[in-house]
Amino acid sequence: MFTGIVEEIGAVRTVVSGSEWGSLSIGARQVLEDTRRGDSIAVNGVCLTVTALSRDGFTADVMAETLRRSNLGALKVGEAVNLERALAANGRFGGHIVSGHVDNLGEIVNTKQEGSALWLTLSAPPDVLELVVKKGSVTLDGVSLTVAERTERTFSVSLIPTTQTDTTLLRKRPGDKINLETDIIGKYVRALLHKSAPAALPEGQSQESRLTEDFLRRNGF
Repeated sequence: MFTGIVEEIGAVRTVVSGSEWGSLSIGARQVLEDTRRGDSIAVNGVCLTVTALSRDGFTADVMAETLRRSNLGALKVGEAVNLERALAANGRFGGHIVSGHVDNLGEIVNTKQEGSALWLTLSAPPDVLELVVKKGSVTLDGVSLTVAERTERTFSVSLIPTTQTDTTLLRKRPGDKINLETDIIGKYVRALLHKSAPAALPEGQSQESRLTEDFLRRNGF
């Protein structure tokens, strides 16, 4: 479990990719403290298991499903990535509940400066966008952010100066792909209120809600 508060910006050192798997070697320092082989580190919001450690970096395997769902397969040597260790039981919960299980990719469609704040507007698949709520939480490349605006096709976030300097988001441009993870609480609510489990429907297809007028009447509303 993570919180979406990036601890360090690391650098990709090596990328090994195949048709169904891959591995990454990441240069880092802060996230290596108290980290052992088998521990979890979020790389651009993707929970990865450390398979090897060195004095100034770590290696992790990346499976086929992760390559399909995230932007890790497109990383290049030298590219910067957001890093966060799994939350310790006595740690500060500075962001929101982040599982490190990316839902899908979003695409930056616009950036806008407003004073010291930087606005990012992104498009997202319909099944992801329906879980994005104005003033709710969303994770972009491992960064916990508040949704500032929401339309039928896009949503926007506003980055404070600290987020701009302490994460990789300031380097993103229109057309770039971003890892998206929506609030896990919303996923459970959707699963309970819909007739079919999310996995039973084709990706991108909305589900019919069983929250009907008759349901509310029978339950005293």
